[in-house]
Amino acid sequence: MERPEIPIIAIDGTSSSGKGTIAYRLAQHFGFNYLNSGALYRLVAYEALASGVELDNVELLVNIAKNLEVTFEDKKVLVNGDDIWPILSTQTYGSPASIVSSITEVRLALDETMLRMAKAPGLVAEGRDMCTRVFTQAQAKIYLDADPAIRASRRFVEEEKAHTGKTLEQIYEELLLRDERDKNKEVGALYPADDALVIDSSSMSRDEVLEQCITWCEQQGIGV
Repeated sequence: MERPEIPIIAIDGTSSSGKGTIAYRLAQHFGFNYLNSGALYRLVAYEALASGVELDNVELLVNIAKNLEVTFEDKKVLVNGDDIWPILSTQTYGSPASIVSSITEVRLALDETMLRMAKAPGLVAEGRDMCTRVFTQAQAKIYLDADPAIRASRRFVEEEKAHTGKTLEQIYEELLLRDERDKNKEVGALYPADDALVIDSSSMSRDEVLEQCITWCEQQGIGV
């Protein structure tokens, strides 16, 4: 797909690897718009489950995807003016979103929505196939990963705050299952782009990861 002639930073990576935080902070640093592509898949799953639509009903899922009315404002995901990201961001919708995102027709239905979000002064887009499929001509590409045990621990802290009752072992198994599903999708499979900066953040702080990403983006001509 061709990208608009504006600066784009595309970030892919595994679940709970820090993509969202780094993408948002990069957007703040460069003054760019922010796209959390995973929120779109979570929103499709949310709308489907709320409407009693089974996650294998491709026709109805595509209809939901084509008719999403959502606005990104900072970290907020606004639907009818209400921020529903605190709901969508829980692991409750993580696994259903992964199932939904494995459906080719749903991914294709959401492509145009994401491409329309590439507006001046620039865009930071994060997800699973931003570098490799949606924004293949992005000026700067980044792939974030971390050891599954480290990622599960990070997610466990968030789940505890949300009082979901999930154990560390449950979260670890869910992450492994999601990794396997994400890496074996028919369309939009998760893997590092050949021209992406690959970062293993297992032993790095978020500030260290951010600094490395900013340096990489500037080396690719972003913000200079």
